[in-house]
Amino acid sequence: MRELSLNVMDIAQNSISAGAKLIVIDLCENSDADSLTITVADNGAGMTAEQTALAADPFFTTRKTRRVGLGVPLFKMEAEMTGGGLEITSEKGVGTTVKAKFVPSHVDMIPLGDINSTVLLLITCNEDRDFVFHRRMDLHEFTLDTRELRAVLGDEVKLSSPEVTEWIKGYLTEQTQRIKEESSDEVFRGTSGDKG
Repeated sequence: MRELSLNVMDIAQNSISAGAKLIVIDLCENSDADSLTITVADNGAGMTAEQTALAADPFFTTRKTRRVGLGVPLFKMEAEMTGGGLEITSEKGVGTTVKAKFVPSHVDMIPLGDINSTVLLLITCNEDRDFVFHRRMDLHEFTLDTRELRAVLGDEVKLSSPEVTEWIKGYLTEQTQRIKEESSDEVFRGTSGDKG
């Protein structure tokens, strides 16, 4: 069974292939609206209007190594199976944003999977890029920005060093647990937010 975190990895890899130096991954879960929105935005090469219109076609790819690109079409299909959808906006020389909306209660909703491990892997395997990971559950949220980490660590310490990798992993785990608990408490009390 596929997981949405693997789709995020696919889309982020597209951003890396397009030369993006900054990739923003945003997850927004809204209990009241029964929605999960996943957005991956980058400052890569971008696409023309014609390429953007074709991006969700599995037989269209800008890659030279293979003739089929399944990342975006699969993400779109998985969103639409739940009653959601996918939007792509792009501008040549500016970047691309892929936004997928899911209905979590739908019978065809696939699991999110281990998004924290996906983000950690992207950060530690692509040290020449910056990543922003923002996650929101109802009214609770957190952000991890590698630009802020670099500012604190300086040039000598790599994000892939064991100590930094362990810290990032711990931070993502703790913050995810915190917002899950806070969001669950609000749902239990009937006070979840209406953002999203």
